[in-house]
Amino acid sequence: MLKKLFLVLSIAAFAACQDIDKSEKSNDLIPEEKMVDVITEISLMQSARNFNKRLYENSGIKGEEYIFKKYNVDSLQLKRSNNYYADNYVIYQRIYDSVKKRFEKMKVKLDTLQNQERRIRDSIAEAKRDSLGEKVDSLNPELEKRVDELSDSLIKEKDSLRESAIDSLVEPISRN
Repeated sequence: MLKKLFLVLSIAAFAACQDIDKSEKSNDLIPEEKMVDVITEISLMQSARNFNKRLYENSGIKGEEYIFKKYNVDSLQLKRSNNYYADNYVIYQRIYDSVKKRFEKMKVKLDTLQNQERRIRDSIAEAKRDSLGEKVDSLNPELEKRVDELSDSLIKEKDSLRESAIDSLVEPISRN
């Protein structure tokens, strides 16, 4: 008797779980391309907070507010869109694959910038080393001026690389 009761309850529970309603497509659904941008940005914000919570909090950046303003969405719209895409596995998987590809591109870009900065730092150090060797021998003020100019130009190049990378780290797929 107990086995029959358990079987009936199991079947009833299984049947009840089958009636889960899927999220309906809302009128303000965030387009798939924009959703990739939003999820990428949210992931970056969470990573920054998890990497150094104190620095993140002291920066004054309000992650949610920033994302909502930047992408012109609100929390309810994001929740509804996320629920809709989560219920449609194929679309959701496509969105997360796109997010993953974006992070892979960002990693390549950051690695390239780090290599360029390292090359510039090495060039500056080598120029200073070379100038010190000749300076001791000849005390040549013209050589010192050339080294300073080279150092300044390399530092400017490094700064311009850094500035161009700041705004272009997350290149949005969507335009709205």
